Amino acid sequence: MEKVKKQRVKSNLLLNVLKGAIIAVSFSLVFILIFALLIKLFNISDAAITPVNQVLKIISIFLGCLFALKKFPERGLITGALIGIVYTVLAFLVFSALGRTFMLNLSFLNDVAFALIIGGLCGIFLVNKKIRNS
Repeated sequence: MEKVKKQRVKSNLLLNVLKGAIIAVSFSLVFILIFALLIKLFNISDAAITPVNQVLKIISIFLGCLFALKKFPERGLITGALIGIVYTVLAFLVFSALGRTFMLNLSFLNDVAFALIIGGLCGIFLVNKKIRNS
């Protein structure tokens, strides 16, 4: 009985992580398209692109965690951190395919670390917020 319960928890965790990461990448695509349009319309400086991209990543990861932790508000740190990592890998693959360049470098590792931390923090925040509101 205990073994079945652990397998169910693992499958829920994996499904939630995948769901959250896909949702986060979807939001990122929409946000990046909107930002690209704004850059084109308003001649936004190149210096603004990196900070805005970081903020868009944070928002996307937060929204991915929000949707993933909605039904199962447990293990926020682990779920959020995994969503951040999977999101980074998926986003890298999607945006590399769109740009037709696949370059793994230190920047990618920085993105993974950044997303792991942000995802973990978002997961902790959302699970604790859910517990307090229950």
